[in-house]
Amino acid sequence: MTNKIPYIPPTFKVTSFNCSFCNAYAKQSWYRLHGYNGVASVKIEHSYACSCSHCGKYSIWYLEKMIHPDFSGVESHNDDLNEDIKRDYLEAASIVQKSPRGAAALLRLAIQKLCIQLGEKGKDLNTDIGNLVKKGLPVRVQQSLDALRVIGNEAVHPGVLDLRDDIKTASSLFKLINFIAEKMITEPKEIEKIYKKIPEAKKKQINERDKKQ
Repeated sequence: MTNKIPYIPPTFKVTSFNCSFCNAYAKQSWYRLHGYNGVASVKIEHSYACSCSHCGKYSIWYLEKMIHPDFSGVESHNDDLNEDIKRDYLEAASIVQKSPRGAAALLRLAIQKLCIQLGEKGKDLNTDIGNLVKKGLPVRVQQSLDALRVIGNEAVHPGVLDLRDDIKTASSLFKLINFIAEKMITEPKEIEKIYKKIPEAKKKQINERDKKQ
Protein backbone atom coordinates (compact mmCIF):
# COMPACT_ATOMS: atom_id res chain seq x y z
CA MET A 1 0.00 0.00 0.00
CA THR A 2 1.45 3.34 -0.99
CA ASN A 3 1.56 6.14 1.56
CA LYS A 4 -0.56 9.10 0.51
CA ILE A 5 1.39 12.34 0.23
CA PRO A 6 -0.25 15.09 2.32
CA TYR A 7 -2.02 17.80 0.32
CA ILE A 8 -0.86 21.36 1.04
CA PRO A 9 -3.42 23.88 -0.27
CA PRO A 10 -2.40 27.10 -2.05
CA THR A 11 -1.82 29.76 0.59
CA PHE A 12 -0.83 33.41 0.20
CA LYS A 13 2.94 34.02 0.26
CA VAL A 14 3.71 30.37 1.13
CA THR A 15 6.72 29.23 -0.93
CA SER A 16 5.66 25.58 -1.50
CA PHE A 17 2.23 24.00 -1.91
CA ASN A 18 0.17 21.85 -4.28
CA CYS A 19 -0.35 23.81 -7.49
CA SER A 20 -3.98 24.41 -8.54
CA PHE A 21 -3.00 23.82 -12.19
CA CYS A 22 -0.85 20.68 -12.12
CA ASN A 23 -1.56 19.56 -8.51
CA ALA A 24 2.15 18.88 -7.95
CA TYR A 25 3.70 19.86 -4.63
CA ALA A 26 6.24 22.39 -5.86
CA LYS A 27 8.15 25.56 -5.09
CA GLN A 28 6.17 28.76 -5.69
CA SER A 29 7.70 32.14 -6.61
CA TRP A 30 5.81 35.33 -5.73
CA TYR A 31 5.79 38.61 -7.67
CA ARG A 32 4.13 41.94 -6.95
CA LEU A 33 2.00 42.95 -9.93
CA HIS A 34 2.68 46.25 -11.69
CA GLY A 35 0.69 48.30 -14.18
CA TYR A 36 1.36 51.34 -16.37
CA ASN A 37 -0.30 54.66 -15.57
CA GLY A 38 0.82 56.43 -18.73
CA VAL A 39 3.99 57.73 -17.11
CA ALA A 40 5.67 54.88 -15.29
CA SER A 41 5.19 51.38 -13.96
CA VAL A 42 3.26 51.37 -10.68
CA LYS A 43 2.38 48.66 -8.20
CA ILE A 44 -1.18 47.32 -8.40
CA GLU A 45 -2.53 47.55 -4.87
CA HIS A 46 -2.72 44.20 -3.05
CA SER A 47 -2.16 42.19 -6.27
CA TYR A 48 0.36 39.37 -6.76
CA ALA A 49 1.25 36.63 -9.22
CA CYS A 50 2.59 33.26 -8.14
CA SER A 51 4.58 30.98 -10.47
CA CYS A 52 4.72 27.20 -10.07
CA SER A 53 8.20 25.75 -10.60
CA HIS A 54 6.73 22.46 -11.85
CA CYS A 55 4.32 23.59 -14.59
CA GLY A 56 5.34 27.25 -14.99
CA LYS A 57 1.78 28.56 -14.80
CA TYR A 58 0.80 31.67 -12.86
CA SER A 59 -1.95 32.04 -10.28
CA ILE A 60 -3.26 35.55 -9.58
CA TRP A 61 -3.95 36.77 -6.05
CA TYR A 62 -5.85 39.81 -4.76
CA LEU A 63 -6.28 40.78 -1.11
CA GLU A 64 -4.43 37.57 -0.17
CA LYS A 65 -6.96 35.35 -2.01
CA MET A 66 -6.40 33.44 -5.23
CA ILE A 67 -8.71 34.79 -7.94
CA HIS A 68 -7.23 32.79 -10.86
CA PRO A 69 -7.65 29.95 -11.43
CA ASP A 70 -11.14 29.84 -9.93
CA PHE A 71 -10.17 26.82 -7.84
CA SER A 72 -8.53 27.29 -4.49
CA GLY A 73 -7.35 25.06 -1.68
CA VAL A 74 -9.09 21.81 -2.63
CA GLU A 75 -7.42 18.43 -2.95
CA SER A 76 -7.91 16.60 -6.27
CA HIS A 77 -10.70 14.04 -6.30
CA ASN A 78 -10.03 10.32 -5.95
CA ASP A 79 -9.69 8.81 -9.44
CA ASP A 80 -11.81 5.79 -8.52
CA LEU A 81 -14.96 7.88 -8.09
CA ASN A 82 -17.66 7.54 -10.75
CA GLU A 83 -17.58 10.24 -13.43
CA ASP A 84 -20.76 12.00 -12.28
CA ILE A 85 -19.33 12.24 -8.74
CA LYS A 86 -16.11 13.70 -10.13
CA ARG A 87 -18.14 16.34 -11.98
CA ASP A 88 -19.98 17.32 -8.79
CA TYR A 89 -16.68 17.45 -6.92
CA LEU A 90 -15.01 19.69 -9.53
CA GLU A 91 -18.02 22.00 -9.76
CA ALA A 92 -18.05 22.34 -5.97
CA ALA A 93 -14.32 23.10 -6.01
CA SER A 94 -14.82 25.83 -8.62
CA ILE A 95 -17.36 27.71 -6.48
CA VAL A 96 -16.28 26.97 -2.89
CA GLN A 97 -14.59 30.36 -2.39
CA LYS A 98 -17.57 32.32 -3.74
CA SER A 99 -20.41 30.09 -2.53
CA PRO A 100 -19.44 27.59 0.18
CA ARG A 101 -23.13 26.82 0.75
CA GLY A 102 -23.55 25.89 -2.91
CA ALA A 103 -20.38 23.78 -2.79
CA ALA A 104 -21.54 21.95 0.33
CA ALA A 105 -24.92 21.20 -1.27
CA LEU A 106 -23.17 19.65 -4.29
CA LEU A 107 -20.87 17.65 -2.02
CA ARG A 108 -23.79 16.22 -0.03
CA LEU A 109 -25.25 15.10 -3.36
CA ALA A 110 -21.86 13.58 -4.26
CA ILE A 111 -21.81 11.66 -0.95
CA GLN A 112 -25.26 10.26 -1.74
CA LYS A 113 -24.03 9.14 -5.17
CA LEU A 114 -20.90 7.65 -3.58
CA CYS A 115 -23.07 5.54 -1.30
CA ILE A 116 -24.85 4.20 -4.40
CA GLN A 117 -21.47 3.46 -6.04
CA LEU A 118 -20.60 1.46 -2.92
CA GLY A 119 -23.74 -0.66 -3.22
CA GLU A 120 -26.12 1.22 -0.93
CA LYS A 121 -29.56 2.59 -1.84
CA GLY A 122 -28.65 6.27 -1.62
CA LYS A 123 -32.01 7.21 -0.12
CA ASP A 124 -31.13 7.59 3.56
CA LEU A 125 -27.58 8.68 4.34
CA ASN A 126 -27.88 7.67 7.98
CA THR A 127 -28.65 4.06 6.99
CA ASP A 128 -26.14 4.01 4.13
CA ILE A 129 -23.22 5.26 6.21
CA GLY A 130 -24.12 2.82 8.99
CA ASN A 131 -24.01 -0.06 6.49
CA LEU A 132 -20.67 1.15 5.15
CA VAL A 133 -19.25 1.14 8.68
CA LYS A 134 -20.27 -2.53 8.91
CA LYS A 135 -18.38 -3.10 5.64
CA GLY A 136 -15.20 -1.57 7.00
CA LEU A 137 -15.55 2.21 6.87
CA PRO A 138 -13.97 3.68 10.04
CA VAL A 139 -16.54 4.65 12.67
CA ARG A 140 -14.91 8.07 13.00
CA VAL A 141 -16.08 8.93 9.49
CA GLN A 142 -19.66 8.32 10.58
CA GLN A 143 -19.07 10.52 13.61
CA SER A 144 -17.63 13.26 11.36
CA LEU A 145 -20.65 13.10 9.06
CA ASP A 146 -22.94 13.38 12.07
CA ALA A 147 -21.02 16.41 13.31
CA LEU A 148 -21.33 18.07 9.90
CA ARG A 149 -25.11 17.60 9.93
CA VAL A 150 -24.92 15.41 6.84
CA ILE A 151 -26.90 12.63 8.51
CA GLY A 152 -29.30 12.40 11.43
CA ASN A 153 -32.75 13.76 12.20
CA GLU A 154 -31.73 17.31 11.31
CA ALA A 155 -30.10 16.33 8.03
CA VAL A 156 -30.15 18.72 5.12
CA HIS A 157 -31.29 16.92 1.98
CA PRO A 158 -28.61 16.36 -0.67
CA GLY A 159 -28.47 19.24 -3.13
CA VAL A 160 -30.27 21.63 -0.74
CA LEU A 161 -28.60 24.77 0.62
CA ASP A 162 -27.95 25.02 4.35
CA LEU A 163 -27.57 28.61 5.51
CA ARG A 164 -25.18 27.47 8.25
CA ASP A 165 -22.61 25.99 5.86
CA ASP A 166 -19.26 27.73 5.45
CA ILE A 167 -15.88 27.03 3.79
CA LYS A 168 -14.77 24.94 6.77
CA THR A 169 -17.80 22.65 6.37
CA ALA A 170 -17.28 22.35 2.61
CA SER A 171 -13.56 21.62 3.06
CA SER A 172 -14.38 18.80 5.47
CA LEU A 173 -16.83 17.32 2.96
CA PHE A 174 -14.19 17.32 0.20
CA LYS A 175 -11.86 15.39 2.52
CA LEU A 176 -14.57 12.95 3.59
CA ILE A 177 -15.47 12.05 0.01
CA ASN A 178 -11.84 11.27 -0.81
CA PHE A 179 -11.33 9.41 2.46
CA ILE A 180 -14.39 7.19 1.94
CA ALA A 181 -13.32 6.46 -1.65
CA GLU A 182 -9.77 5.68 -0.54
CA LYS A 183 -10.85 3.25 2.19
CA MET A 184 -13.75 1.57 0.39
CA ILE A 185 -12.57 1.52 -3.26
CA THR A 186 -8.89 2.31 -3.79
CA GLU A 187 -7.34 0.31 -0.94
CA PRO A 188 -9.35 -2.88 -1.68
CA LYS A 189 -8.34 -2.58 -5.37
CA GLU A 190 -4.66 -2.33 -4.41
CA ILE A 191 -4.97 -5.35 -2.12
CA GLU A 192 -6.68 -7.30 -4.92
CA LYS A 193 -3.83 -6.45 -7.30
CA ILE A 194 -1.30 -7.73 -4.77
CA TYR A 195 -3.30 -10.92 -4.21
CA LYS A 196 -3.53 -11.62 -7.94
CA LYS A 197 0.28 -11.73 -8.10
CA ILE A 198 0.33 -14.76 -5.80
CA PRO A 199 0.91 -18.00 -7.78
CA GLU A 200 -2.17 -20.21 -8.13
CA ALA A 201 -0.52 -23.02 -6.15
CA LYS A 202 0.01 -20.66 -3.23
CA LYS A 203 -3.57 -19.39 -3.46
CA LYS A 204 -4.78 -23.00 -3.24
CA GLN A 205 -2.70 -23.52 -0.09
CA ILE A 206 -4.16 -20.35 1.40
CA ASN A 207 -7.72 -21.48 0.62
CA GLU A 208 -7.07 -24.89 2.16
CA ARG A 209 -5.65 -23.22 5.26
CA ASP A 210 -8.70 -20.97 5.58
CA LYS A 211 -11.09 -23.93 5.28
CA LYS A 212 -9.44 -25.56 8.30
CA GLN A 213 -9.95 -22.50 10.50
